[in-house]
Amino acid sequence: MGHVTTSVMWFRRDLRLADNPAIHEALASGPDGVVPLFVLDDRLWTTTASTRTAALSQLLADLSDRIGGLHVVHGDPVDEVVRVARAAGATSVHVAADFAPYGSRRDRRVEEALACHDILLVRTGSPYAVAPGRVTKADGSGYRVFTPYARAWREHGWRGPAPEATDVPWIRPDGRTHQVPDVPVPAGMTLPPLGEQAATARWQAFLADDVADYDEARDLPGDDRTSRMSVHLKWGTIHPRTMLADLAPLRSKGATAYVRELAFREFYADVLHQRPDSAFGYYNPAFAAMEYDEPGEALEAWKAGRTGIPIVDAGMRQLKGEGWMHNRVRMIVASFLVKDLHIEWQHGARHFLELLVDADLASNQHGWQWVAGCGTDAAPYFRVFNPMTQGKKFDPDGTYVRRWVPELADVDARHVHTPWELDEPPADYPAPMVDHAAERTESLRRHAAL
Repeated sequence: MGHVTTSVMWFRRDLRLADNPAIHEALASGPDGVVPLFVLDDRLWTTTASTRTAALSQLLADLSDRIGGLHVVHGDPVDEVVRVARAAGATSVHVAADFAPYGSRRDRRVEEALACHDILLVRTGSPYAVAPGRVTKADGSGYRVFTPYARAWREHGWRGPAPEATDVPWIRPDGRTHQVPDVPVPAGMTLPPLGEQAATARWQAFLADDVADYDEARDLPGDDRTSRMSVHLKWGTIHPRTMLADLAPLRSKGATAYVRELAFREFYADVLHQRPDSAFGYYNPAFAAMEYDEPGEALEAWKAGRTGIPIVDAGMRQLKGEGWMHNRVRMIVASFLVKDLHIEWQHGARHFLELLVDADLASNQHGWQWVAGCGTDAAPYFRVFNPMTQGKKFDPDGTYVRRWVPELADVDARHVHTPWELDEPPADYPAPMVDHAAERTESLRRHAAL
């Protein structure tokens, strides 16, 4: 009997078979068998009903069904990956490179532990069309401003999609394994269809129906014609290369605007790679010294969607109901928390990370810092969103507000964003927590003091 050569494919944020070059590398290194491994990492996994773990349990079940069973283990990845690789007699472990602060540290530790047993950790590809750190200025430093980054990103270009991995000899080594945990969805929340086939179906529907006028429709939360692809990108059930290949022949303004949004995702990943401290600290550290209010009842009212500002409350209730929020509304609710309630951005960012099914560390944290004025934007702090003006502009007939704030279902379009102006405001809807004009002035005062 000849020598048997095996490898391990360690899945993380790449829960798909199409356009996954790491699987091809695993097969080349282990033609006699590839272990499809997933590690339930205690740093990232919790059995309580959270949006992230409920989504992940559905995604793992989907992938497991498609390949005839994932090999699921639970514990410290350093110990578990080494144990599985040795049990399988593997000479290599294959991953898509992780550039997030925790992921890159974890992978270095795993790489060192595997090396002690003459097993290689092989990184192939990443969750991005262009990996963080690849696009640099002439002096080798990273970009701090989006527009020149996006220009350089397009000039750099990317590979075409890899073919789907078929006929992979998936194997499971002896030793303890886990069923894919079944985690309940948080009470009152409905998650979207998840998994690789759901991602492909959603993407094809968007290309067919909505991409052409995405540049205009994307700002209208009442129309709900955004792609909703962020959750599929977050978990890697589709790769941005696949999307960029489909967008390349399209000549519409909408397709161009969509490519720009994909570039923004990669820009924020690049910024976080340059500055891992900015995941939870200030990108512009001067803002740490600003005067902020204590996050007490005001923060809780914001989380509950009971601020008395209709567009803000609609957004926060959508977050609780779907684990998702329209991007225009994300900016409005974030601005309200930081500029009207004067609460530090980290409190809002943490709440988003807990509830968003598409919670991406780089995009979430740097989106919040952009709104808070301490991020990568050049003239940032003076942009204070007026939630009533924003509501009237982007939800002019109040469709979005009425969908999520049923207390205002019978209020006419003229007053749906300012119900306190009615002779008899709805009795079951709160009065506004704050006077926006006064809080805007106060916000600018605090910035001037800084």
